[in-house]
Amino acid sequence: MKKIAGFVLSIAVLASCHNADKKIVDPSFIDSLISHYSPSTAMVTNDSDISFWKRRMDALPDNFVNGPEYASALTTEFRLHGNICDLHKADSLFKRSNEANQEKEAGIFRTLASLATMQHQFQEADSFLRRAVKIEGNSVPNAFLDFDVSFELGRYTRAKNLLVSLQPGHSYGYLFRRSKLEHYYGSLDTAIACMLQAAKRAGNNNYLKQAALSNAGDLYIHNGRLKEACKLYTESVRTDASDFHSIMGLGWIALVHDKNDSLAEKIFQFVGMHTNTPDILLRLEQVAEATGDRAMQMRYADRFSKLVSDSGYGNMYNKYLIDLYTGILHQPERAVALAEKEMTVRSTPQVMAWYCWSLFCDHKPELAYQTYKQFVSGKPLEGLELYYMGKLMQGLQKQYNAQQFFEASYKNRYDLSPSKQKDLDEILD
Repeated sequence: MKKIAGFVLSIAVLASCHNADKKIVDPSFIDSLISHYSPSTAMVTNDSDISFWKRRMDALPDNFVNGPEYASALTTEFRLHGNICDLHKADSLFKRSNEANQEKEAGIFRTLASLATMQHQFQEADSFLRRAVKIEGNSVPNAFLDFDVSFELGRYTRAKNLLVSLQPGHSYGYLFRRSKLEHYYGSLDTAIACMLQAAKRAGNNNYLKQAALSNAGDLYIHNGRLKEACKLYTESVRTDASDFHSIMGLGWIALVHDKNDSLAEKIFQFVGMHTNTPDILLRLEQVAEATGDRAMQMRYADRFSKLVSDSGYGNMYNKYLIDLYTGILHQPERAVALAEKEMTVRSTPQVMAWYCWSLFCDHKPELAYQTYKQFVSGKPLEGLELYYMGKLMQGLQKQYNAQQFFEASYKNRYDLSPSKQKDLDEILD
């Protein structure tokens, strides 16, 4: 528990710890979900769409309509099941369609930009955006896309100005994006409110509604309000069982709050049976971390590393690889190389914090500290990066600074892996 001066605050913290002992995730709901699970309407419909448009493509491969429709179904399939091959195939089909349309359709360039963003190819996304703007001008769809690309590239002032230009902001797209910006600047309550408003604006579109609910659940976890997060995840899953992100969110709460590692593992294994996302291996690695099974932790970490290091995933999992390379896998030089690779694409405060930590783990403390002072100090960071910077300062014997970072990271402790949470508890005890 954190040291807090004052009798009243101590009582409040004790009460909070007492409440934290109460389990949040209902095992009976999970058992019912698993035993009665069947593919959702969205999955069945998309499977039918893929079969239909594939047959059309096979019959008329050069048709202007068939390619984009098939590609759209493949993109949805990737979102549902996480197979990277579907995303690559969709990307290829849209590029062929772009050529067939003589690169005159702004909408196709926007789609290519969105697909590039999904693959963490942010510079390519920016290039596609510029082509769309050249064709169509500063339309509202282009402005929304400009926000997305600018935000990912760390152009936060531009992203903020774009939102201002889109006022009045009552649409789903505006509220969703404003939530992301408020989160970055640390206004979590406003970020949550915006995301919940976005869910209401989704209407009958279950995909948009679930995206907003699950993101609001993530924000509640950032804010330490896991009971509210659980409610939103559960609501989203009841809406449509295809929301594996929310199901995994329930597993995370079971792991890091309820300390029910067996239930968490059951949830993650269930999701792993129905999706191809590498995230499952990472979550199972963290279950092994929580139970102290170092051999199994190493096995999952190694499998995850080998899978996502494949060229098909590109830069999509660099953040998590850096965490593993500076941790259980003990390969800090690989973490430095990945951080440097990220820096060529986007030198955000988060990326620079990964670089600082990687350098320190690779026995380059002076360079790590100089990089911190120039690119990280005073910038907004999230729980993981705050923890990294605390460990950096601790290693540099700057105890006051380390304490400040650890206390800030503690506010987002449920974003951290079990061992990092345990380490924070011991440091702040």
